[in-house]
Amino acid sequence: MGRADIVSHSDDHPPLAREELPDDTAALARYLIGKLVVRDLPEGRVSGRIVETEAYVVGDAAGHGFRGMTPRNRSLFLERGHAYVYLAYGISFMLNVSGDTQGTGTGVLIRALEPLEGIAIMRLNRGVERLRDLARGPGRLAAALRIDRSLDGLDLCREGPLWLARDGTETGAIGQSIRIGISKDSERLLRFYLVGSPFVSGPASLNR
Repeated sequence: MGRADIVSHSDDHPPLAREELPDDTAALARYLIGKLVVRDLPEGRVSGRIVETEAYVVGDAAGHGFRGMTPRNRSLFLERGHAYVYLAYGISFMLNVSGDTQGTGTGVLIRALEPLEGIAIMRLNRGVERLRDLARGPGRLAAALRIDRSLDGLDLCREGPLWLARDGTETGAIGQSIRIGISKDSERLLRFYLVGSPFVSGPASLNR
């Protein structure tokens, strides 16, 4: 039985303090590797360890904040540590963390999680059994944790229905690559991932 098959019964997942979060968006994307996303649902708690992120920085043509604030992306312009949730292609929700000072408009896309708690709930939410596929990819993880636009703008540095935390586990080696599935500023090395994790998404060529 692997570590991710064991459901933790600890309720001690204190939120990350905002002061801990780097105020540089790329540094924040790296920092979040190994941290937890915790989601409390009526059926129980689900959580996962972040194993893959992408940064969308100042002046980044691929970022949603590139052309300024709109009603759709205003949560991206909150101070670092808030949720920006959007619907991609009308199909999948994506969880992002605002990445800088208020009004800047940068963020970190949470691309993949290693499932930890509430695995049975995640399986029901996703309609799949295979552990590796529950939260490997941003749309899958949002579905597994039942994340939608109702959580947009939420303070992730405060315990509630969704927050960021740590569990004391030491983070392994962190890799860096180009981002996935974008056409603008596509060669920037702004994707970070936990080396060797089977829960990381993307082609093997990017995960060496």
